[in-house]
Amino acid sequence: MILYPAIDLKDGKAVRLLRGDMDKATVFNDDPAAQALEFVAQGCEWLHLVDLNGAFAGEPVNAAAVEAILKQTKTPTQLGGGIRDMATIEMWLGKGLSRVILGTVAVERPELVREAARAFPGQVAVGIDAKDGRVATKGWAEVTQVDAVDLARSYEDAGVAAIIYTDINRDGAMQGPNVEATAALANAVTIPVIASGGVSSIKDLKALRDCGAPLNGAISGRALYDGAIDLKAALEALKA
Repeated sequence: MILYPAIDLKDGKAVRLLRGDMDKATVFNDDPAAQALEFVAQGCEWLHLVDLNGAFAGEPVNAAAVEAILKQTKTPTQLGGGIRDMATIEMWLGKGLSRVILGTVAVERPELVREAARAFPGQVAVGIDAKDGRVATKGWAEVTQVDAVDLARSYEDAGVAAIIYTDINRDGAMQGPNVEATAALANAVTIPVIASGGVSSIKDLKALRDCGAPLNGAISGRALYDGAIDLKAALEALKA
């Protein structure tokens, strides 16, 4: 199981939000590229980036910070937030991004997700962010009536590389992930699933690894910044 360190970008800085609230942001590093290099130095296999401003604006906002990370590290990197048309998908993949994450458009424009997955095999993931089982869009500002598992199943034949499943109520709260819901979603589809939201200890990572579903990986942010998870120790534990 891959551990994806998260770098959430707001106003050009690496931050963490509490349950997706932009007014509850803690700045952890003024230099996101330096933060990325720190994670890489500790041995991570992937980086997970989110353009928080972009998620609300519907277009890239923290492009300069993302580009700086891509220039300074060769570690595979995935990005979500504000990617809502083919031109933006092509732009980011052309700049060296390994994988784009499509969230809002996965609900509103499924045909775009399918087109992108065909055009860029292995480089398009679907982000499913859920509150009480219902999918939220537009930077989590709008909760739809779409069921998270139903949405995941609808992409079974689309060729997407992964599903990033986030439980919004757990995100940034340091209260542990929603293992049960994550396992249920992962067992409902054949698409690789990456868990996100609430991962706050090595124990949480092991619980996800041993949840009875074949998870591709888990994303952690605040716990790495706060020191609740030592990245090197976590990587070793997941290999054991």
